[in-house]
Amino acid sequence: MRSVSETDVTARAAGVWSLSGGRLIINEPDGPATILVPTESVLLLAVDLPLSSRAKRLEALPFAIEDRIADSIDAVHLALGAAIAPKRYLVGVVRHQVMANWVEAADAAGLGHAAIVPDALALPVPAEGGWSVDLAGSRAVVRAGDGTGFALGAAMLRPAWEAAGKPPATAYGAPLPAEMMLEGAALEPEALASRLAPPALDLRQGAYARRRATSNTLRRIGWIVALGAAAHTGIALADTVMLRVIADRRAEDTRKLVTQMAPGVPVTGDVAATAANLLPAGGGGGAPQVFLPLLNRVSGALAPLGVISAQKIAFEGNMLILDLDAQPGLADRIRSAMASARIRATVAESPTGIRLTATGA
Repeated sequence: MRSVSETDVTARAAGVWSLSGGRLIINEPDGPATILVPTESVLLLAVDLPLSSRAKRLEALPFAIEDRIADSIDAVHLALGAAIAPKRYLVGVVRHQVMANWVEAADAAGLGHAAIVPDALALPVPAEGGWSVDLAGSRAVVRAGDGTGFALGAAMLRPAWEAAGKPPATAYGAPLPAEMMLEGAALEPEALASRLAPPALDLRQGAYARRRATSNTLRRIGWIVALGAAAHTGIALADTVMLRVIADRRAEDTRKLVTQMAPGVPVTGDVAATAANLLPAGGGGGAPQVFLPLLNRVSGALAPLGVISAQKIAFEGNMLILDLDAQPGLADRIRSAMASARIRATVAESPTGIRLTATGA
């Protein structure tokens, strides 16, 4: 006879689950074991990685996104997803503590083998320039035409839609205003499990790689794996030294290139910053690449404050500007939320409301 714990693990071996408020809720019993997590805690980016192998793309990934996130690279977990355009890939960025909490919750529920996927990626990818939107209660989840996505408070959905250029939207939750809807849009009959097999991005990579579901027999020999830990520690130390050597070589190559291309520019201190200052500003449609990630981070920071109504959202240069309805004490709470999320922002009060200005720099 199987124990209760074994029965639970077997019952949860498959299906799509949602993690909300620390609790797992079954969405669909069929399909591969998948846990959908709040996209507010994940920054989804489209990153150009014109490299021939996954190993090389993983190696280059920290350098490709470090200027697009506020946290230090060491503070976050990076996950490389599917190709969403030629030489462009979906990338997820989540803080280590958040990721560790999700893995702990999965293990406690007997779902240590399940993929962990931001819930925005459960929506179908719309046509280029469009949005797929799941509006439910006080929350809206959006999948953009480039394959990325974000989540925000329902009250901020319309201003965000206007700031993004009013992309035609297809509703997968509550009905949307008629002016937001894609003309003639019809829901796809494809099941949720089908859209997640395989997922466009599984956050369980690297140190958080998912485990296979195991039986008691396999667990009895699990201790054998631990015997190799000491040897792997030595290997990890050697790898760290080699990565430092590679980084130093790259810095020297960059220094030589800058000296060659701009002989009059002194190359001291931060070599990457010196090189970046030589690049032309603007162009290439870069604004949306900054707007959506910044909006996602700001929305995630504001989410714990409850329902906040937005009058207008605008994007100028690298600044996101939100005009919010005034509430007693709200400005101070917003300042605290921005500081906690390490978002550079100013909060100004006026008789008509509150203006939050956040920068992506």
